[in-house]
Amino acid sequence: MGPERIPAEEPSALADVVSRLRADGVEMVEMSFVDNAGIVRVKSVPLDRLPAATRFGVGASPCFETFTCDDAMVRGRYLGGPDGDLRLVPDASRLVRLVALPGWAWAPADKYDQDGHRFVACQRAFAGRQVDAAAAAGLIALAAFEHEWALSADDTRFVPACTGPAYGQARLEATADYARELVAALHAQQLQVQQFHPEYALAQVELSVAAKAPVAAADDALLVRHTARAVARRYGWRATFAPCLVPGEAGSGAHLHLSVRDADGNLLAGGSGRHGLRPEGEAFLAGVLRELPALLAIGGGSPASFLRLEPSRWAGVWQVWGREAREAALRLITGTVGTQQWAANAEVKCFDATANPYLVVGAVLAAGLAGVRAGLRLPPETTGDPAALGEAARAEAGIRRLPTDAAQAADALAASEVLAEAMGPQLHDAVLAVRRGEAERFADADPADLVARTLWRW
Repeated sequence: MGPERIPAEEPSALADVVSRLRADGVEMVEMSFVDNAGIVRVKSVPLDRLPAATRFGVGASPCFETFTCDDAMVRGRYLGGPDGDLRLVPDASRLVRLVALPGWAWAPADKYDQDGHRFVACQRAFAGRQVDAAAAAGLIALAAFEHEWALSADDTRFVPACTGPAYGQARLEATADYARELVAALHAQQLQVQQFHPEYALAQVELSVAAKAPVAAADDALLVRHTARAVARRYGWRATFAPCLVPGEAGSGAHLHLSVRDADGNLLAGGSGRHGLRPEGEAFLAGVLRELPALLAIGGGSPASFLRLEPSRWAGVWQVWGREAREAALRLITGTVGTQQWAANAEVKCFDATANPYLVVGAVLAAGLAGVRAGLRLPPETTGDPAALGEAARAEAGIRRLPTDAAQAADALAASEVLAEAMGPQLHDAVLAVRRGEAERFADADPADLVARTLWRW
């Protein structure tokens, strides 16, 4: 995360970085930022212009803050429209050569205004503020995203690039060279890959990377997806991270894994509470659980997301928690015996790649910290599939369904005092404007049309 003002002078180490990149054949540097519809936008400069970009930034219109996923411009109360300008400043600490795009390097960008101050609605800055808030409370968070995507053999319509059973060896054989090249590229880009495997949906694969500090984890999410798409091109395939490929079938998520620690260790292990939870760890999870309807607008609030968010698909559509409960939106993972202190974490399952990952990590942290401040406690955990209980039994057990469309999710975000305060009025309102704008734009689309219009946006 960059400083609160654009640096007044070029960092002394940047000249060495430019020389090293030039020796590696880099000619262009891509600077990326993510809008509130989860679309990664870019500006780029020749390598020789990197020192100037780092010192003065590169211009970008703030109109993107209220772009919908299909590039329609809506307006919020504070942001949107043709006026104004921002400065995109690359974070040189994350600058890396793109192995799958020869001649290119990449860095995430921080947003500043023309007076040199941090842009009030910078999503990366929002995530950093929540990290700082955690640190002020004596807490350190680690985060990582699971990445699910599908490979198409056709560039315009979805044609599975491989077939075979879910998690099947036959499907791995068909993607083995792709996986090997992808993992090698990610390792060369300083990401630690934990695992790769074929997934459940058509031509779907999954990859996980090691947990990092939340802002770095969001940076990693951009780099993983960028690399997965670029390597797929080498095989004549097209990768899509869209939440739904075929209406009525399983889709792709981007689950967030998060752990929180203090000076004594992991808050989700070693305690006297349920499954080893410490009191602060339970309060943190309870805060996340309480805000899940609002969090869904941020982490999976596109109209396309709700084609994936169906019961009995392990998509996490229920506002419940449980140990290894894959139908719950909040899944506690304790780790096996002997690993709990470093392995215990919580997974938020209702998110997907339509989300801005900086907003995701920041909002979940804000929700959890609010739970710690309030000393919240978790309700009874849920096991099994709540869909099998019936409506009356679910009501008696306090099991509620998360919002079932984009408009409902936006309303929940609008009502969340916790997230409104954490995000600030400009960012909170911009996200609402985007999600409500998308709900209106796709209101009359049937599932097949919705998939067709969003399949290649992420």
